[in-house]
Amino acid sequence: MTQFGRMCQRLGIKIVAASSPQAKGRVERNHGTHQDRLVKKLRRKKISRLEDVNPYLAEEYCPEHNARFAVAAVAPEDYHLPNPGARRMGEVFRLETERVLSNDWVVRHENRYYQIERQSQHHAPAKSKVTVCEWADGKMEIHYRGRKLKWEEIEPCPVAARLDAEASISEPGKSAMGRSKWKPGADHPWRRGYGKGNESVAALANPAEGRRSLASTSASP
Repeated sequence: MTQFGRMCQRLGIKIVAASSPQAKGRVERNHGTHQDRLVKKLRRKKISRLEDVNPYLAEEYCPEHNARFAVAAVAPEDYHLPNPGARRMGEVFRLETERVLSNDWVVRHENRYYQIERQSQHHAPAKSKVTVCEWADGKMEIHYRGRKLKWEEIEPCPVAARLDAEASISEPGKSAMGRSKWKPGADHPWRRGYGKGNESVAALANPAEGRRSLASTSASP
C-alpha cells in the first residue's frame, strides 16, 4: 500500500480507480486546468513559497475557479465526513516507513542511524519492527506498536573494510586486527600446476602409485 492509500484508508476514504479512458480523461482535464492556470497566476503574483501559496488558494484562486466552473449539486444534503481534528490529521498526514531494530537497538533510516534508549516499560526487543514517522516540517518519531520511543542520532559505525584499507596504508602487510597478512611463496604446492613431473600431484591423485614410486626411490642405492 502506498503512503497516499494508507492515509485514505485511515480517513475512511475509498479509492475508486478509473475503469474507462473517458473517466480518466475527466479527472486529467481538471488537473491540466490547474497545472496550467495556477502556475501562471502564481508567477504573475510573484509567489514562490509554500507559506504564501496556501493563503492565495483559499482567498483568491479557489473562489474564482468555483465561481466560473462549479456546478450545482443534485441534492442539497452534505455527505462529507466531519473534520477529524488537528491531532487526528497529524497522525494521518505523515510518511511512515517500517524498519527493523538491530541487535544493539539501532534503527537505520535514510543512511542515518538512531539509537533507541532502553526503557523499563514498552521496551522494543531486538529484531522487532518499528515505524519511522516523518512530517512535512521535519519532525520525526519512532513508534513501536503505536507507542513513541526515545532515541538519539548517532554516528555510523566504521566498516571493517575501511579499517583494513586504513591499516594497510599506515602499516603495509598488516590487517586492522594487527595480524600480518600471510601469502604463499612461489614454491608452495598451491602454486604448482597439474603438469608432468609433479610427483606430489600424482601421489594425491593415485595414492597406490605414489607409494610404489616412493618405495622404488628409497630402494635404489
